[in-house]
Amino acid sequence: MKLLSFTANGRASFGAVKDNGIVDLGARMAPCSTLRQLLESDGLTEAAKLVASTALDHPLDKVRFAPVIPDPGKIICVGLNYRDHVAETGRTVTEKPALFARFACSQVGHLQPIVKPKVSDDFDYEGELALVIGKAGRNIPANRALDHVAGYSCYNEGSVRDWQRHTSQFLSGKSFAESGSFGPWLVTADEIPDPSSLSLQTRLNGNVVQNTTTDLLITAIPELIAYISTICPLVAGDVIVTGTPGGVGAKRTPPLWMRPGDTVEVEISGIGTLRNTVIAEPA
Repeated sequence: MKLLSFTANGRASFGAVKDNGIVDLGARMAPCSTLRQLLESDGLTEAAKLVASTALDHPLDKVRFAPVIPDPGKIICVGLNYRDHVAETGRTVTEKPALFARFACSQVGHLQPIVKPKVSDDFDYEGELALVIGKAGRNIPANRALDHVAGYSCYNEGSVRDWQRHTSQFLSGKSFAESGSFGPWLVTADEIPDPSSLSLQTRLNGNVVQNTTTDLLITAIPELIAYISTICPLVAGDVIVTGTPGGVGAKRTPPLWMRPGDTVEVEISGIGTLRNTVIAEPA
């Protein structure tokens, strides 16, 4: 099942993709008004039955896509989690995963413009696999970690590199308003039983700039969930962004930055393609 958050006719909702349209679950599954609330209520089985028996409410091309989870409690990102990216940055592989946070205001949905901030020209792409927690837990063992995953999506972690380099901490370059994107939808975990078998490709204006497979993650998804859940409880709707492969614009000669008017796409097998144009921050 493909689940998404969207706005239609001025109303924010969530639903499921069916054929070439959307079944509006938010209009039918009160009191759940967001996808996060559906996951909190353990409502995926009920949602699937409803989708199977319900006519479409909206064509896909008539809604405004929102980030898959517009209101996450946490967005936890993993840095330096592919060896080719570690190598191109000149760093060394760390024993434990490098973690940092993004904020909900830093992301937009599929087909919505991402914003190059006016204070920088060093605006970089980072195609990544994201997962969404569906079952809360703390100190989750790695061998049971995938049981806590609701599903998977695409993420473009737009990064403002000169601000990222202001200090040794990444956050300042990673949370500019509307600089990243999350979508187009969440593919539920029953359709992706093995998240280590996916291919990931990032394209800038149609040119392939990143190309990898998720079996090359240094810290695999079960171990990431185990590690993060040791630090803090994971709850339904939390997002973990698993890391970007080599090929980032900052490490090319000359650097390859995203510019206003560009189109950037992140495609992951079994999920789909997240597509966004780039615009300049208003003066």
